Amino acid sequence: MTSTIEAAIRQQLIDVFGAAQYPVTDPFELLPALPNGAATTFEAGDVTIGAMELGMEYADYQEYPYERVEPLVDDLMTGLRDDDRFS
Repeated sequence: MTSTIEAAIRQQLIDVFGAAQYPVTDPFELLPALPNGAATTFEAGDVTIGAMELGMEYADYQEYPYERVEPLVDDLMTGLRDDDRFS
């Protein structure tokens, strides 16, 4: 079940952040891609992650600039896994 939740969150991140204009040089450039702005949440099963939470609590995992969505999402997912968000 955890892998399903993890995969669902990953796909949501790709879908949302994939709408950004790349290259992205800082997290503020991602805000226009968020459907509900800073209040956007990513949800699967019992896991809920806010967009602001990603920007603040997982900033150390992000290495800007990003040329494509996949490396950004890979870095975010690494942070979420390290924080045991899918256990």
